[in-house]
Amino acid sequence: MTEANLAGLSNHYAPKAFWPSHPNDILNWLVLETSDQRFIDNIFVELCQRLNDSGVSVARASMNFMIQHPQWRGARMLWFRGQTEASFTTYAYGTETTPEYLNSPLNAIHSGAAEIRHRLDDPTIDVPDYDIYAELRAEGLTEYCAWPLNHTLGKRHVITFSSDTPGGFAESEINTLKSLIPAIALVSEIRLKNRMARTLLETYVGPHASQAILDGATRRGSGMTVGAAILICDLRNFTQISDLWPRDDVIELLNGYFDAMSEPIEKFGGEILKFMGDGLLAIFPLSNPDASTNLIAAIREAQINLQALNAANMERGHDPLGYGIGVHVGDVMYGNIGSKSRLDFTVIGPAVNIASRLETLTKLAGRPVLLSEKFVELAGRAANFESIGAQTLRGLEHPINVYALMAE
Repeated sequence: MTEANLAGLSNHYAPKAFWPSHPNDILNWLVLETSDQRFIDNIFVELCQRLNDSGVSVARASMNFMIQHPQWRGARMLWFRGQTEASFTTYAYGTETTPEYLNSPLNAIHSGAAEIRHRLDDPTIDVPDYDIYAELRAEGLTEYCAWPLNHTLGKRHVITFSSDTPGGFAESEINTLKSLIPAIALVSEIRLKNRMARTLLETYVGPHASQAILDGATRRGSGMTVGAAILICDLRNFTQISDLWPRDDVIELLNGYFDAMSEPIEKFGGEILKFMGDGLLAIFPLSNPDASTNLIAAIREAQINLQALNAANMERGHDPLGYGIGVHVGDVMYGNIGSKSRLDFTVIGPAVNIASRLETLTKLAGRPVLLSEKFVELAGRAANFESIGAQTLRGLEHPINVYALMAE
């Protein structure tokens, strides 16, 4: 997945051809004719092309957003004349404290400036020594302008335009650009909020569940039955750890543990439905014929990650983390469950219960990964499964055959 898709603001397309237009035509297009365009970068590219065709000498332009995303603090779309796509860059948390950002027009706008406008081609004109200006001069640009894109509740983003015409922008060009800023702010806010809603859903309920919710699965009891391989993982001795360790250390440990488990699950096509304290529930839908193979591959990679995490913890004087994983396969009810006003999009059913019981059994069996015979039959009886015999699981009338995953 690209950073652009991750931030969810971008979806490149072939731009439309259009006749040169008057600046008022651009405003009408922005307000009235972009409602069917979902992605702001497509609108941005076409905006810059329309400006060029109307005689505004925009050679370089960017839109800079502060975004709500668990990994990224900000995102920038950058366009140069002649390009049919905008390049996309994301910025990690902490970027806002770097010298590059602090000595930039973006920081000045975020700090309250209503406009940044500087000539770059006249050495007799005194301009701030922003780091980016050397880069712009090297590109042959002659003037740089930046304005805030003011969204609701005080959210402030930035749009910039640069000219390569000798002497910079004409005043008529500046007036045209400034007249479009309110409409650009409105159009960009709608797309940004739509994407933020999707990102927040994906962050808290996962990509498939978020898509189902956005598609209208919001009524209690709505859902479907799906076949899935189910994985439940739990951290050992977490109660003792949380009692003895400082709070921040406990949070850091949990985040490291969940990273070690979650990244392989998502990499191999699983979907994490929920974190439950120090445990997690994930499914691998059987609509993928490789679901069982992928689940085993995810566990093996997670085990490698956990070994590395334990090595790092032991260097800091902490005991290694233990864990238990239970795996089963079957039909589950996948949908909305909860009260009238508070719902959880999750899976329930006997198959989930069996996976949970197998995870609990790992403590008594002394094996970190236990799998049901039904899953082993689906995956194929290979040498890396070892039978530990029939086991009685709480809530089940008859014992089931259980297997341990052997080390490679």
